[in-house]
Amino acid sequence: MEKMIEAAVQPEILMAALEAVYQKESNLDKLRAGVLEESRACLASMQETLRARFEAGENGFDVAQAQSRSFDILLQVLHGFVTDHLFCVPNPTHAEHLAIVAVGGYGRGELAPCSDLDLLFVLPYKKTPFSEQVIEYLLYLLWDLGLKVGHAVRSVDECIRQANADVTIRTTLLESRFIAGSEALYQDLHERFFQDLSAATATNFVEAKLAERDARHQRLRESRYVLEPNIKEGKGGLRDLHTLFWIAKAVYRVDDPDDLVLLGVLTIQEAARFDQALRFFWNVRCHLHYLMGRTEERLTFDMQPEISRRMGYVDRGHVRGVERFMKRYFLAAKDVGDLTRIFCACLEAQQKRPPRFRFPWRSSSRIEGFVVENNRLNITDPATFEKDPLCFLKLFHIAQAEDLDVHPYALRLITQNLRRIDRHLRQNQDAVRLFLEILTSKKDPARALRRMNEAGVLGRFLPEFGRIVAQMQYNMYHAHTVDEHSILAIDTLSGIEQGRFKDAMPLSSEIVHKVLSRRVLYLATLFHDIAKGRPGDHSIVGAEIAVRICRRLRLSEEETENVAWLVRNHLVMSTTAFQRDTNDPEAIQAFVDVVQSPERLRLLLLLTVSDIRAVGPNIWNAWKASLLRTLYLHTEEIMSGGLMTQMTEARVAAALKDLRAGLADWTDTAFDAFVERGVAAYWLAYPAKMLVRQARLMRAADETKTPLTVHTYVNVDRDVTEVTIYAGDHPGLFSRLSGALSLSGANIVDAKISTMKNGMVLDTFWLQDANGKAFEKPDLTERLLARIKQTLAGDILPTQELARQTNLSSRTRVFKVAPRVLTNNGASHHFTVIEVNGRDRPGLLYDVTRALSGLSLQIASAHVTTYGERAVDVFYVKDIFGMKIEHETKQRQIQETLIAAIEGWETRAEAAVAATGK
Repeated sequence: MEKMIEAAVQPEILMAALEAVYQKESNLDKLRAGVLEESRACLASMQETLRARFEAGENGFDVAQAQSRSFDILLQVLHGFVTDHLFCVPNPTHAEHLAIVAVGGYGRGELAPCSDLDLLFVLPYKKTPFSEQVIEYLLYLLWDLGLKVGHAVRSVDECIRQANADVTIRTTLLESRFIAGSEALYQDLHERFFQDLSAATATNFVEAKLAERDARHQRLRESRYVLEPNIKEGKGGLRDLHTLFWIAKAVYRVDDPDDLVLLGVLTIQEAARFDQALRFFWNVRCHLHYLMGRTEERLTFDMQPEISRRMGYVDRGHVRGVERFMKRYFLAAKDVGDLTRIFCACLEAQQKRPPRFRFPWRSSSRIEGFVVENNRLNITDPATFEKDPLCFLKLFHIAQAEDLDVHPYALRLITQNLRRIDRHLRQNQDAVRLFLEILTSKKDPARALRRMNEAGVLGRFLPEFGRIVAQMQYNMYHAHTVDEHSILAIDTLSGIEQGRFKDAMPLSSEIVHKVLSRRVLYLATLFHDIAKGRPGDHSIVGAEIAVRICRRLRLSEEETENVAWLVRNHLVMSTTAFQRDTNDPEAIQAFVDVVQSPERLRLLLLLTVSDIRAVGPNIWNAWKASLLRTLYLHTEEIMSGGLMTQMTEARVAAALKDLRAGLADWTDTAFDAFVERGVAAYWLAYPAKMLVRQARLMRAADETKTPLTVHTYVNVDRDVTEVTIYAGDHPGLFSRLSGALSLSGANIVDAKISTMKNGMVLDTFWLQDANGKAFEKPDLTERLLARIKQTLAGDILPTQELARQTNLSSRTRVFKVAPRVLTNNGASHHFTVIEVNGRDRPGLLYDVTRALSGLSLQIASAHVTTYGERAVDVFYVKDIFGMKIEHETKQRQIQETLIAAIEGWETRAEAAVAATGK
């Protein structure tokens, strides 16, 4: 380390350079300019040297320490120069003493490449002219060097008084470090501070820091396995390691985690894990700072591939280097969580104080050979797992049943004995029973599973699950690792069963109690993504894996078949609901053919809902809920021989009957005239209430002879805004309307086009904002209406406007989405279904519909779904003669034209990035 420091800043050279400036310049302004120039050159050399060392393979933690020590030297030289030559006091009084102290990360001796420099100027009493001049000169010099400097000026008494009142200032002084000036003054502060930090005060400090940590986790709303983690503040990150450092220093008066081994707090292996996690995080943090050229702590998607490449993570088989890198990150974060629990348990035992949130009535008792200490289940015999491996599962089973925490000492013992979970235990009948009871318990199974997962037990008992532990999904759709997503899905399912979501999901909350096999449902939910990260279709491969596990768990053949079926088809219901016209009997019948029974329909809906809700924030919304509910009810109706199984004429008659009831104020003549306008498909395309709104809209437009009518309606139940446009039909209308809506900032989630017999067309769009909510703010709605009218009048050309919107954030741009177009003539009797996959971006729907219009295709409906960076747009179309597109040549032309439209935008976007360099 000394070699690095000497190479970064050589004090003799800087001192000689400043001395030469002093001898040369008598003018104070020129002298200051010369000092600044030499200091700037020194700083640039230092930073260049440290970066070169880091890029040559020096660990980030060592670089952070070297940078901290280099700044020490810079400050010491500058302070010496200022006090020797500019504000010299030959015999300073005690009041004129001054100590420069490093605090924060700088105080710990760890300074990231672009971090702030936090300084404390300590005075004996109040400020003197001498101290004010020195402090002001140094601060302005540092600021002019371009450094971000946080500072405070306090007397010793002020430091002690404020430390007693504020835990943040107490932390600052705890990790303070002398840099320059009066060392005796700093020692006075240091001794008084630690004298005041008595055992009782230290205990209060520990509780305050742990509460602060919990509040930080709550504020960031992060699990340890969120896919864009905050490396400094996030759960399991550097700040959690710092918290351990602060507590260790306050309680044990140690400066090095290795000293905790000598004190018996950590084992040698645990101290090694501490050091490995620290060094890994510092490597990542330094890469992040150097890449961004500024303080940045969030490991965003666009940074992950480059950092993984720089750290040597390469693709191996089907596993991408970035996924291997992030898996290492999440395992390091897990280690930090383990160490935190162990450390706090040792601390508690040595302090002989019960934990926060203790339950006095459970101070000490025994349950089935385990001991309960302060509401935590512990093990008294270190040989427990060697004598009876079944205790791995008994421990968590009892903890769940009795609502107990698992003691960190027990978790430590588990870590040391995980190898004892072998194939004999996996096939043990009692072990299987205990696991299934944990999984299907009505007492928070997700919490128990998460504990088992973090302890390493779940991945050892189910090795197939172990492969997805810390497995990232490198896309913008999923927010968590695969294992955490699966456990969150269990949490949602359990919540549905316990009635937590009865208002938000009434259908699921009702049918969950009709399910015949709860363990089939819970196992399928836990295993639905178990093949993620393996070659092949994860649904098909996952079903095969599920069969092996279920047989090992001694499920019946029927149960095994149902679990495998659910895993294989866990995406079918959402795909049908979101990408097909659920008013089309053919689409429903195709879904019925897959599902086959009411029991599987119930199971699949519950799995689908649990899966989607567990993906991440803002993924589940009322619109998706309504689509799934519609599909479920239509499917149930067909299975029970209801209205949807009847002939079209009967269904139309039923729809018109409901419509007539909704238009009771209309005369029979008016109603019959309106009915004459629509074809059979129109009456079946919309629910009765919507047909009533459309009827009134069209009648009003006809009476006033309005050529263009635009009506908006906020559907509160579906959390979506319906925009209905009634206008004269002409080619390209739907495309132009799509462009206008895109320019308004709306997300189109669905659309239907109905051509009436009188030559008018009714285009209906369902819109949401970026958060999956109804597009309903008055200013946004007004802008939307204005854009529609301007576009149809020719005042705005969507092609030109959207062509300017080629900018994508670097976070989005890092994902490559290959365009894909599929045509399907089997999904509908009357339409060709075209599925378009591409990058989600403003104007995608416009570009595609414009291309379809150019091909003389008639669009009957459009269904838009986004999965993070990927959009899937599905269109029901006919040719100009009202027929399906059967000819292969025409199908190829459609595919080539749509891909060219998508790739054309991508090419322009790449050119724009190259031109701007951003």
